[in-house]
Amino acid sequence: MGEVIYHQDKSFESVNFNGKTLIDREFNNCNFINCNFAESVLNDNIFDECVFENCDFSMSSFLSTGLNKVRFIGCKLMGVDFANCNKLMFSPSYDNCIMDYCSFYGARLKNTSFVKCSLMEVDFCEADLTSACFKESDLIGATFSNTVLKKADFRQAQNIAIDPEYNSLAKAKFTIDQLEGLLYKYNLEVDNNF
Repeated sequence: MGEVIYHQDKSFESVNFNGKTLIDREFNNCNFINCNFAESVLNDNIFDECVFENCDFSMSSFLSTGLNKVRFIGCKLMGVDFANCNKLMFSPSYDNCIMDYCSFYGARLKNTSFVKCSLMEVDFCEADLTSACFKESDLIGATFSNTVLKKADFRQAQNIAIDPEYNSLAKAKFTIDQLEGLLYKYNLEVDNNF
C-alpha cells in the first residue's frame, strides 16, 4: 500500500474511470454521478458515506475496499464480487440497480436494502442477510445456500427460489403467492384460485 489520497465532500460528475486502477484512496461524503467505473480496479479504498448515482461498475474489482454507509442508486453493478470487500466496513444499500451475476458469498449484509434491483443469478450463499429488504427486486436464478435470512422481507420480491431446509428463514416475510418459490423442489402445484 502506498500513501493514501483523501477526498472529502467532493462531487464527481461524468468522469470516465473505465478500466483504470484507483487504489489507496479514501472518499468521505462524496457524490459520484454518471461516472463510468466499468472494469476498474478499485482495491484497497475506503468509501465512507458516499452516494453513487447512475454509475457503471460492471466487472469492477473491490478487493479489500470498504463500502461504509454507501448508497448505490440506479447503478449497473454486473458481475461484481462483493465477497472480497472489507468486511468490517461493509454497509451498502442498493436502489434501482442492475446487479446480475454479482457475488455476496459469505458477506455480512444485515439490514441491507435491495429496492427495485435486478439480482439475476446473484450468489448469496453463506451470506448473512438478517433483516434485509428485497422490495420489488427480481431474484431470478439467485442462489441461497446456508444463508441467514432471519427477518428478511421478500414480500414484494419476484422469482424467489429458496430451499428452507438449507437456509435459516426464521421470521422471514413472504406472501402466499411466494410459497411456490419455497416449495419448488417438491414439484408441487400450488393453486391460488381454489
